[in-house]
Amino acid sequence: RFSLTEAIRPAWQSGVIPEAGYRHDTYADASTGDQLPALVAAVSSEQLFETFLQLLEPLGDTCDVVIESSHDREAEVETFSREGIERVLLESLLWDFEDLLLNDGCTGIAVLHPAAPLEVQLDEHKLLVTYSPDRATFEWVLRRQGLKRNDGMQVISQGDHMHTSSSRFCRRFQQLVQRLNAE
Repeated sequence: RFSLTEAIRPAWQSGVIPEAGYRHDTYADASTGDQLPALVAAVSSEQLFETFLQLLEPLGDTCDVVIESSHDREAEVETFSREGIERVLLESLLWDFEDLLLNDGCTGIAVLHPAAPLEVQLDEHKLLVTYSPDRATFEWVLRRQGLKRNDGMQVISQGDHMHTSSSRFCRRFQQLVQRLNAE
């Protein structure tokens, strides 16, 4: 069983049938050629937020946060960041904005370890993406959530799709920026 959040919908003939699972991937830095192992996970809406929070645990007690908005379709993606926030404080704050993070197709968030190359994203497609030299810790969390590895899995962002949002979510995003004290 797999349910999408309200944030995104496949087009009528997208060719991608959303399913729960994860796959191994690699991020390649175009400027340096460096590669970083990644995991891409699609999680049913009922488990998505809990899984996201569990993936944050390996980042440690303090982390950096980047939030992105594409609410203004005329402008480029707006990015705001906050360095050095306690993870427990961040998680508490994110619970207040769960509806925005799950159901707004114009909001994405990345949480990073302040010193190591570890990152967890909940992107605007509501996919979970992790970056780490060692995938094992994050993979363990995904398996514990009942997700199975499927390296051939296609995700919704690979097919035609539509993002949904509202003026209420745009206002909630601005509130999140303020509460995070993000710049």
